[in-house]
Amino acid sequence: MASEHASDGTASPKAILNGHDESPKDAEMRLHEEKRVRLKVDFRLCTIAGILCSLNLLDSGIISSAAVTSMLNDLSLDQGNRYSVSILIFTVASVCFQLPATIAVRLIGPRIFFAFITFCFGLITLCTAFIHTWKQMILMRVLLGMFMSGIYPGLALLISSWYRREELQLRFAYLQAGQLIILATGGIVNFGLNHLHGSGGLKGWQWMFVVQGLVACIIGITTYWWIVDFPERSDESFFFLNKEEARIAASRIQRDRGDVVPAPFTWTEIFRHFLDLKVYGFAASFFLLNLVSTALAYFLPIILQNGMGFSTNKAILLAAPPYYYAVIPVIISSRVGDKYRLRGPVITFNSLCLIAGFGMLGFADQVTVRYVGTYLATGAYVSNWAALNSYQASNITGQWKRAVTAAAVSACNGLGGVAGSFIVRQQEAPRYITAIWVSIG
Repeated sequence: MASEHASDGTASPKAILNGHDESPKDAEMRLHEEKRVRLKVDFRLCTIAGILCSLNLLDSGIISSAAVTSMLNDLSLDQGNRYSVSILIFTVASVCFQLPATIAVRLIGPRIFFAFITFCFGLITLCTAFIHTWKQMILMRVLLGMFMSGIYPGLALLISSWYRREELQLRFAYLQAGQLIILATGGIVNFGLNHLHGSGGLKGWQWMFVVQGLVACIIGITTYWWIVDFPERSDESFFFLNKEEARIAASRIQRDRGDVVPAPFTWTEIFRHFLDLKVYGFAASFFLLNLVSTALAYFLPIILQNGMGFSTNKAILLAAPPYYYAVIPVIISSRVGDKYRLRGPVITFNSLCLIAGFGMLGFADQVTVRYVGTYLATGAYVSNWAALNSYQASNITGQWKRAVTAAAVSACNGLGGVAGSFIVRQQEAPRYITAIWVSIG
């Protein structure tokens, strides 16, 4: 009799499906149970995933807010392209470690992996408050990029392992919504922390790194008990699914794409997936997307201050509302995409909104119109992040192939950030015409 368990102790596809013919009543009961289990997964996975995913944006929020305070002058980052290099070096370090980090999520397990790198992120952010030179900032950014390299691809892999293909875009939208709310709130928090300038012998920008670094450390410790494992090992997560619920969760994924149990790990299995041209197509799409998003995420307060004439505190504060607004289009477009199983038309519509937003930002004369343009552009690129993630996850099957694709698109997403960090040129204020034309193109 054939074994129903894989050699590593995980349930085999046969055990997961336990296939048998269903009566209409049995099918209705199964769908009810699947919905109940899916809601459990939503509550446990999407919540913590949104928080963890926000850490990368939280970093951009801290350093961009700090950039309009005395930090650039204090650390001599205002000379030449040093500020842009500090952003670039973070991305380069992240890109270099994304493939091994994504594989590590599968081999080590999400709980240990995400708890460890999140705690390290918080510790490095905290230490950044006490540096004194731009060279020390570069070192901190390298370390930060290394430890943050697995966040996006690892979470994309984990989420795509838990949901059917027609459910993915909305879940990626939940991920985006959570991180947007935290990022926007972080901007408001930075506004308040900047008013602590001089308290405890620390400057305003130092308080930003101290407080948010401590919060990230606490989140890292909590993550070990909060985040869940992959479906075939979900019963090992803390206070999550029982064995029957774990079987239901795994069986629905097995019916959808038949890859709930990964093949044995080998480097040959990893590298052969790089021969698929689809991987490069998706990677190129993410490169272009992050080229745009980096220009806004890291430089929006600077654009508001130098390009539109707002004061330091107003620039920090006004950078938050566009991210709150972006929650609306990303949820609506993702619901439409999942309900009607549309990806291409949704991506095209978002791209047109992005062009309109940057057009308003770059060519309008009134400050109000230019500021509204930041809303349109931010909402559009955030919506396309969810749409493109679901698009690639829906068209890639096999656990290791999805790991390779997640790492490849995240790496090219990071390379887009490298390019994006250099298209916003201070000498082109207030129009930033290079950034505008590159983003529209």
